Order: sequence, then structure tokens, then C-alpha cells
Amino acid sequence: MTSAATGHHSSVDIFSDLEAEHDRLETILSGLADAAWLSESGAPGWTIADVVVHLAQTNEVVVASLATGDDSWRRGGQSVDELVDDWVRADRDAPPEVFARWRAACRASVAALRAADPRRRFAWAAAPLKPATLATTRLAEHWAHGLDITGPLGIDFPDTARLRHIAWLGHSTLPYAFALAGRDPHPIYCRLTGPHGETWELGPSDAASGVVGSAGEFCRVGAHRLSPEETELVASGPDAAEALRLLRNYAS
Repeated sequence: MTSAATGHHSSVDIFSDLEAEHDRLETILSGLADAAWLSESGAPGWTIADVVVHLAQTNEVVVASLATGDDSWRRGGQSVDELVDDWVRADRDAPPEVFARWRAACRASVAALRAADPRRRFAWAAAPLKPATLATTRLAEHWAHGLDITGPLGIDFPDTARLRHIAWLGHSTLPYAFALAGRDPHPIYCRLTGPHGETWELGPSDAASGVVGSAGEFCRVGAHRLSPEETELVASGPDAAEALRLLRNYAS
């Protein structure tokens, strides 16, 4: 199957795919003993419980933003990373309470995203986003932190077709990533192979620079869970290597 640069703008419901990612993680978390919850995750300085606290908190911010448009949480001199680390440290709890809070926040956030005006932009980390794009960032974050949870515990976490949304997000965020680095954006064509052999194409096929390879590796580079050098992604043209270096599935 070949899919053009559609990302979540397709027949696949991004909200259903976000729910599916939540459900997969819920199944994994429901089987963990307390000792596993309190063990070190792949996110530096955080236990697995801390990661789930962070996911619960940010899901609650989604609900608040959609309900009131409040973006006061973004203000102040801290970076987003510093802010969320402080939030987690101030909000730690026992694993059963963390799990229950996260489950409730997942359901509330998806319900709020489904009910929101699809044309309106709502406050988020770097810029206001429409509900479908906000749902895509939530899917990307749950997937990346799913890697942080399952990796250290040796739990299987196979790639799924939902990576298509995350690849779209990383590619569509490249102009922002170039701008953060003080560079003019450049068109980048990506031809990515999905987990079931699908071909996903992003960007103009006549671009001077391109990336070819595994969608799973592309998404891990964008999540900063792999460096480009650790992958078999092939970058060609004047700007593709820098695009991979700057690639990010998130904004902060």
C-alpha cells in the first residue's frame, strides 16, 4: 500500500488510533508489579511510574486546554522539559493511584478531542493546534514513552501502522525544527517502509533531498530514541542529513 503525505488526514480515525495506543499501553501497565513501576525507565531520571504520571498530567492539560483555552501553564522562564520534570516530582504517587489517574485522563482526553471543534486551534506546547494534530502529538508521546517503559523491562512493543501518524508529524514539523536551528526550511521527500511492508511517502517527490528507510527508525530518530547514525536510514541530497539530525516528533 502506498500512502501519500496524508498523516492523520485520511480514512483512518486519528482519535481511534490514539485510543488503540492507550489500550496497548494499558494492557502492559496492568500486568506490572509495583517493583517494576518503581524501576528506572528509559527516560533519564524518571521511574516508570514517573513516566505514567507525566502522561496523565499532559492528558489532563489537553482536557483543560480544550475546555477553557487556558495556556497559563506555558508561562514563566522554564523550558517545557524543566516544567514537566518539576510537575512530575511534585505529583508522585503510589502505582495503583498513578495507573487509575492515567486511565481516567486518557479517556477524558480522547472524549474532549472528539468533541472539540475540528477547525479551532487550542493552546499547546509551542503553538496552538487543531484537535486532530493535537491527538497526533498525544499518540506520538504515548508511543515514545511506551518505548521508555517497555525497553528496560524487556517487554515486546512492536511497531504498528499507527506510526504513519507519527512519521507525518515528524515530517510536517521539519520547518519548525529548521527554524529552531536558525536555518531556512528545505523540502524533504521521505519514502518510508511501514511495519507490514507498506510504503509511506511524505513531501514532494521532486525535492532535492530525501530520506529512505524504515518508518520505525525514522520515528525513533524523531523521538530522540535513536540517532541517525544508529539506523539504516539513507539520506541523500544537500539537506537530508541535517533534516534527520533536527527531526522531532514534538514541539518544545
